[in-house]
Amino acid sequence: MLRGHGLGLSLTLGLAGAGGLVLGLPSAGLAEAPPKCTFLNPIGGNGVSPIVAKSVGRDKLIGRSNWNTDFIVDQPFTSFKFFFTANSSDSGAKYPVEAFMKFSDGSSLQVVNETMNPPIGTGRMFGPFAAVAGKQASQMNFKVGASSDPGALGFSYRISVQGCL
Repeated sequence: MLRGHGLGLSLTLGLAGAGGLVLGLPSAGLAEAPPKCTFLNPIGGNGVSPIVAKSVGRDKLIGRSNWNTDFIVDQPFTSFKFFFTANSSDSGAKYPVEAFMKFSDGSSLQVVNETMNPPIGTGRMFGPFAAVAGKQASQMNFKVGASSDPGALGFSYRISVQGCL
């Protein structure tokens, strides 16, 4: 049996009675297997959970804000999904949410750039985003920040990223 990679086709080869070759048609009713996805580990995480819980703090004049979270890409996945859930919210506040694919050559690709006002407990999946041909992904980055909106400070959320094969 021959299978076309990623095409969901299977062909059956067999011999007919007098030695002739029979080529079967693609098997009907075979569904494409869903991608196998695994959570990526956050850089600097506790090693126990791939889900990161944070709250939006003020930008810092010295040092770094906590707005960026990187997740390590440890194998060549074919696509990526970003997950976001609001733990708290201010009904009028707006929260900038960005996501990037980072590559081993130092370049990056922004895949999400939205301003959100999510109700508490509301989750959202961004993607799946296909891997970029010819580039080796090294990290996936989530950035949730406080815009100029003072109501955004203290907003808490959970984020995670999956790589899929």
